[in-house]
Amino acid sequence: MSDQEERPENGLRMELPAELPPQAPTPRPDPEPTPEPAPVEPASEQAPQPQLTGRQRLIDGLWPPRLTRAQLIVALLLFGLGFGLAVQVASNSDGDSALRGARQEDLVRILDELDDRTQRLEDEKQGLEKQRQELQSSSDQAAEARRQTAEKERQLGILAGTVGATGPGITMTVQDTKGAVESDMLLDAIQELRAAGAEAIQVNGVRVVANTYFSDTDSSVAVDGNKINAPYRFKVIGKPQDLEPALNIPGGVVQSLEKEQATVSVERSDKIVVDALRRAKLPDYARSSSR
Repeated sequence: MSDQEERPENGLRMELPAELPPQAPTPRPDPEPTPEPAPVEPASEQAPQPQLTGRQRLIDGLWPPRLTRAQLIVALLLFGLGFGLAVQVASNSDGDSALRGARQEDLVRILDELDDRTQRLEDEKQGLEKQRQELQSSSDQAAEARRQTAEKERQLGILAGTVGATGPGITMTVQDTKGAVESDMLLDAIQELRAAGAEAIQVNGVRVVANTYFSDTDSSVAVDGNKINAPYRFKVIGKPQDLEPALNIPGGVVQSLEKEQATVSVERSDKIVVDALRRAKLPDYARSSSR
């Protein structure tokens, strides 16, 4: 082959690269082994739980609800109260809405009716108050009248000798060993004691009253027909400071009795009991003028 045949037309020599030796196949890397799952650690060794927010803690505390019996009762009461308030508000709203839609003439009429009703209730209140005061006054007067009547009855019973009496006074004892004391001497003693303020007198178990009389019997004395014997013991209720001096005045009861050789002793006491009673006698002709 000539040189012209070996050169190309453009005058450049094309040289082919030398043949490369065959390369060995690149080995593929082995697949990585799959990691085994880590063993589950006990709860005590687990990682700490994330912190809960305040809202989450509130939700956890409220749900699920844990109600006690007392809380359930309180909840029911609150529910009933709320329901009642709601009904009242609804009724008031209905009334207000009705008044809002009323005409002026209707509103004036309603106000007049309310004023009239208020006046009637006020008049009724004053009437009831007056009746209460009258009843109370009447009751007080009746109670006072009953008290005064009972007190008067007690006083008249003491004077009439139909009830017992007790109080301060004196005890006068007359010893008559010779039987020289007569009925008029004992009557003088009764009159002197009454003048000194004696309120109740008893002589040897016989009650002395306004119509009491003394009489002489064989070697003794009779009071209202009841025979009594010495010693004569007078139980007298009254003021001791007035009764004893009245008996011991010069020329008085004590000296008169001592002239008859009688022995007289007078003792003061803070408590004298007059328990002799007389039967109440109804008058034959006299009647109460209040009938």
